[in-house]
Amino acid sequence: MDIYKLILKDIFSRKKRVMYTSLGIIIGIATFVAIITVAQAGQDKIYSELDKYGPNMVIVPAITDVGMKVGTMNLGRVSVGENYINESLIPVIQKTSDDMIRHSLNIRDEGDIVTIAPKLYQNVNVNGMEVMLVGIIPEKEILIKSWWEIDEGAYFENIDSNEVILGARISEILGLKTGDKIDLGPFKGTIKGTLKETGSQEDYQIFANLKAVQTVFNKEGKVSALDVRALCLACPVEEISGKLNQEILGIRAIAVKQIAKSEMSMMQKINNFMFALAVLTLLVSSLVVVNTMLTSVHERKKDIGIMRVVGASRWQIFSVFLVEAMVISLIGGTIGFFAGSLGALITGPLIFEEISVRVIPEFLIASLGLSAIISITTSLYPSYRASRVKIADVLKSL
Repeated sequence: MDIYKLILKDIFSRKKRVMYTSLGIIIGIATFVAIITVAQAGQDKIYSELDKYGPNMVIVPAITDVGMKVGTMNLGRVSVGENYINESLIPVIQKTSDDMIRHSLNIRDEGDIVTIAPKLYQNVNVNGMEVMLVGIIPEKEILIKSWWEIDEGAYFENIDSNEVILGARISEILGLKTGDKIDLGPFKGTIKGTLKETGSQEDYQIFANLKAVQTVFNKEGKVSALDVRALCLACPVEEISGKLNQEILGIRAIAVKQIAKSEMSMMQKINNFMFALAVLTLLVSSLVVVNTMLTSVHERKKDIGIMRVVGASRWQIFSVFLVEAMVISLIGGTIGFFAGSLGALITGPLIFEEISVRVIPEFLIASLGLSAIISITTSLYPSYRASRVKIADVLKSL
């Protein structure tokens, strides 16, 4: 036990040497933490953007066009198939999609994984103008379209009523506002609110409760399309759409490929490059530590010889440098984490615009573990060299 007290006393009496040795670890860990923190923030940014793309699968009625000919005369094309999807298929689509995701990602949690938002489109006439009335399930639709924001009024409160929400542009065109009554042919509604402009066709649509639209237009149990959003980024959407097309008649499932997919691919390449750069920095730092430790062994040959003379074993000499390596790892990992986190907070917004960089406390444990691995690994050879110092060689140099 006395030998280890001497080791710690020796370490604290050589604070500058320990700090110089720790500097290599600090630089390596700080660079690694900064790069990984910024990369994580960039990935979180892309993930949040993915949420704004809405559905990643659309299901429509399986309508096909058939060419009509008499001899060589072309009589045009006729559509064959139902124009609607039966609502009874929704539970089947839900179960098929959830089961495939659970199998693919090894998910055991119960509950729905995908969100299915049915909608019914109906052309109506308002003041001599034809507009599109869309029947939706409000709580499902808002999960799919997380970018929706109410400009005036409020979102649906009583889903069983004839409340309607107007798109931004149709509200201006019709000159209607929150609280006004609206006559949509057989459908009579009250305007609950208007959406902020989205830059899409939704700006020209009117939204109402699905059941109310189905009842008024005698289309109970029928929907025009289903928006499907899998609540996981790695969900096999293309495989799910293929299986649905094979097993369920009367529908056509289409995997939606948004530009966000290419953005994620690019982000992954950037992350790989940044990770490689971080690993390279750690390797360089490791070489610096090895060199510093070897120099320390050479400078302390006299002290090592004296320790051997007073009875220290080779293992105890070896332990001196291992304990020193642990102290270096503790200092390097702690300072490196905080320095790297600070560097990420400063450089992150300069690399990615409008990025939100945050300190990740879990990285402190990773930093300490990584610095310990580097310190102990790089000190093995210098420690071995120190333990092999011969007493006779030291005495000759005195």
